[in-house]
Amino acid sequence: MSETHALVARQDGDEITLTSEVVDSEFFPDGAIEIAVEYSGVNYKDALAVTPRAGVARSYPLVPGIDLAGTVTSSRSDQFAVGDRVVAHGYDIGTGRHGGFAEAARLDPDQVVKLDHLTTAEAAAIGTAGFTAAMSVEALLSHGLRPSDGPILVTGATGGVGTVSVDLLAAAGFEVIASTGKASSHDLLRQLGAAEIIGRLPEEGEKVRALGKARWAGVVDCVGGQTLAYALSTLQYGGVVAASGLAGSADLPTTVHPFILRGVTLAGIDSVQVPIDRRRSLWQKLESDLKPASLDLLTTDIPVSDVSDAVRSILGGQVIGRTRVRVRGGF
Repeated sequence: MSETHALVARQDGDEITLTSEVVDSEFFPDGAIEIAVEYSGVNYKDALAVTPRAGVARSYPLVPGIDLAGTVTSSRSDQFAVGDRVVAHGYDIGTGRHGGFAEAARLDPDQVVKLDHLTTAEAAAIGTAGFTAAMSVEALLSHGLRPSDGPILVTGATGGVGTVSVDLLAAAGFEVIASTGKASSHDLLRQLGAAEIIGRLPEEGEKVRALGKARWAGVVDCVGGQTLAYALSTLQYGGVVAASGLAGSADLPTTVHPFILRGVTLAGIDSVQVPIDRRRSLWQKLESDLKPASLDLLTTDIPVSDVSDAVRSILGGQVIGRTRVRVRGGF
């Protein structure tokens, strides 16, 4: 690995700077797989990694970027060969180990997924958010939900997880109700297959009851807080919520009533520590029958030189869908 461009976060007192640097091979940790990174993505977690006292980054200096997709340039593992297209995300990538905002990465084999059909651009468009959405949809399907059971609510529907979830659920034949506070996103959500678009839940001034009117067969929740409490209280009997986010709050002000009177299930979705075998298995589905149909619609492309602006936008709640970062040639 020769000198390479990287976007490096460094801490100086209470400030964290994110600047383009040229680093050498010793800057990267040891790892059996070396990757020429072509694409990354901007996620909320990436924004937190460069936010003081956010508790996401383990130490600095750090190359953020919890997603990366590219081509293997060197391998000491019999699982990967030079030229393989790969994707990697989760674990400590971009938080405790240098991530995707660099033209090169060095990882362990059990952090890497080989791509058979997806391009690196498609894999980066899916990224952590799309993978989390796929896990959420799989949780609903594993629970036994079918389109005939009733509508599926997607909260925080304009985010990366939300938009991909709408896409996947609509393609599977479900009636999708998309909840968002962004009026500008309605056309996109309809194009992705949402049958109905509603505002944020609960509505302003609406009280979250221990048990509300049963409305949804299932929910993909990216918000947490009052929204998740509302979703639980309005599930149909035997329904399920796949919860992956806390964009609203990490609190959960609910009661046991939905669980013991309607037999609902709260399924936690974590894409960070998923064992590599399960991760690879789900990526195989994302390369085939679970591939999002509308990736181009929900993906915005930027060069890595624009990441700082994108981070500010995502912290301000201004980003819709997925933001794919062009790393190779993007500095």
